[in-house]
Amino acid sequence: MDFKEEFELEHFVFTERKCRTCRLTKDLTSDFYKIRKTSGPSSYSYECKECTKNRIRKTRKSGKSSRWEYPDW
Repeated sequence: MDFKEEFELEHFVFTERKCRTCRLTKDLTSDFYKIRKTSGPSSYSYECKECTKNRIRKTRKSGKSSRWEYPDW
């Protein structure tokens, strides 16, 4: 058995990641935001794009009170 046959490049390159919020396994490069300029799996977030969008929508203030205006002095 040859060493190259036993280990291939895809064993060392991560292509999927499990989202920490929804617990679904998704494609690393298309379903997760890149948060660092370096390359590799550590430069992607642990929360998928859909969960990130939902979290931002929930935490964003809604209504007229969230609109900031200059004080009336």
